[in-house]
Amino acid sequence: MAVSRGDAPGDGRYGEAVFRPEQAGEGERIDYGALAYDDMTIARLRALGVGAGWRCLDVGAGTGAVALRLLDEAGVESVLAVDRDVRFLTGRPGLDVLEADITAPDFVRGRFRLVHARFVLMHLPERDRLIAALAELVAPGGVLVLSDAVDLTSDRTPGTPYTMAMRAMWQGLRDTIGTDVTWVPSYPQLLRGVGLLSVAAEIHVPPLLPGSAISRFWADTWERSRAAMIATGLVDDAAVDVAIRYLNSDECAALSAGMLTAWGWKPGTETDTEASR
Repeated sequence: MAVSRGDAPGDGRYGEAVFRPEQAGEGERIDYGALAYDDMTIARLRALGVGAGWRCLDVGAGTGAVALRLLDEAGVESVLAVDRDVRFLTGRPGLDVLEADITAPDFVRGRFRLVHARFVLMHLPERDRLIAALAELVAPGGVLVLSDAVDLTSDRTPGTPYTMAMRAMWQGLRDTIGTDVTWVPSYPQLLRGVGLLSVAAEIHVPPLLPGSAISRFWADTWERSRAAMIATGLVDDAAVDVAIRYLNSDECAALSAGMLTAWGWKPGTETDTEASR
């Protein structure tokens, strides 16, 4: 087996080295994640007051699940959905689609009452700079909402096919594309550090049940990151197969990775109706 590169982050990119959008079934994999987390995301956004009259920016919009629910359920004025590859996104009244790389300076212009990014920053370097850049896009009186994964396995977690696969996945993604979830619990302090107020956070952990959306998401994710997982030396092909079967069995007793959501408010009050446009 190949030897892991340890703490050295990879220099590949999400959507290129792994999780290529042109790969068959990638849209469905993203939708399984949406099914697992969307209800919690929309409930939190609505609890924050997101609704009529809000102009929103959804960064890393994927298949547009959150953007569409903001329009259809929260009744926001508009959503600009941004992704580096927009093949899964289709514009409609109230929904604008922009293909852009958020790591580029001035990837989008304007100010928004809501800026939302989910499962995006964990895959990117320069996270401090990107959080500051996203905070700049929030209109006075608006809110920045960031969600990313938190790994709930530890050295004391019982060794199961699931925990072996998860450890290999996180290490493989770090080695390949630089994914790093260890810093995600720092979100509240990072948001406070860019001048946001009333900062708070919560964690949602969907249950791992046979056939559930989150179990199917992890199985598909392991399939698409299989080469990176095996390259760590922590698992082999057979171990990945066993872990996928374990996920869909009644023997599965484990915690999924959680979704940490943190938010903070931009000081000030929106007095100029053009300021958020």
